[in-house]
Amino acid sequence: MTTRSWMCPARRRRTLVPRLVQALLLAGCLITTAAHAQPAAGFPAKPVRAIVAFAPGGANDVVVRLVGHRLSELWGQPVIVENRPGAGATLGMELVARAAPDGYTLGAGNQSSLVIGPLLNPKVGYDPLKDLSLIGSTALTAYVLAVNPSVPAKSVADLLRLARGKPGFLSYGTAGSGTVSHIATELLLGATGTRILHVPYKGAGPYVTALIGGEIDLAMVALPAVEAFVRSGKLRLLATAGARRAEAAPDLPTLVEGGLKIAPVEGRYGLVGPAGMPRDLVLRINGSIGQAVASAELRKRLLAAGFEPSTDTPEQYAASVRLEIETFGRIIRASGIKADG
Repeated sequence: MTTRSWMCPARRRRTLVPRLVQALLLAGCLITTAAHAQPAAGFPAKPVRAIVAFAPGGANDVVVRLVGHRLSELWGQPVIVENRPGAGATLGMELVARAAPDGYTLGAGNQSSLVIGPLLNPKVGYDPLKDLSLIGSTALTAYVLAVNPSVPAKSVADLLRLARGKPGFLSYGTAGSGTVSHIATELLLGATGTRILHVPYKGAGPYVTALIGGEIDLAMVALPAVEAFVRSGKLRLLATAGARRAEAAPDLPTLVEGGLKIAPVEGRYGLVGPAGMPRDLVLRINGSIGQAVASAELRKRLLAAGFEPSTDTPEQYAASVRLEIETFGRIIRASGIKADG
């Protein structure tokens, strides 16, 4: 005999409804998962915009154009560089933070836009650790301690003895108050208890020119900006501020090798995107950066321009930015550094 269900129709409908809801929710989850996986799988399907928060021709601009060219070849889509300078390199990065997190708007990050700008202007429209996806590094450049040849110092120890023996005798130049060159020099002076007159200039070019002309005695400057002048004998290098010797200047000792207990400073360039980018998309772009920088041709071009190719994971890149925020913030507070203007 066939057993018939004794459940009344109303109760049967109540049982079916929750099952139907569960099925719909499961389908929705599958659709959502597929949608999140799609950006990385099909990326990029159109041109990618790379915002540079500086005018054309600067170090950040040079690096992103070299790397972007190789990414274009790998992706089969143009990487269009858009220069948006202003507000201490924060204007362009704010545009990145406000963009859709789909990978089609990236930003060229460095210390000015990710560290110093937000530290000096707490009201800037983004938090680099919360409002951006830190994708990965692309290149490094060494900051070196350079002196005019008229300065009677052949080492950092000589320079410090001279500065302490003749207070107010020496002066150092920077690309402006609150720039990497300023903070790196204050880091050195703070670690050694030395005071030297600060002379700020409007950019890297003017203070390198002043150093060559003897208007100032020393400067902490990015290696690519002075390499040619060192070769011609117009400048002399004493040390690099990095954690290790520069690939482009292997005979130049680090400040730490000179016995100084000092946090390293080097120019770091990378790519970032808006917060909220899917994890697989971040990893897809990070992997493409690794492929690009591994290219022999790109490595050659970066090294020729004075940059050292560099790649890392998103987590390592974020850790580097976080450490710089802590280190630079400490120096800014201790020295009372203010933004120009």
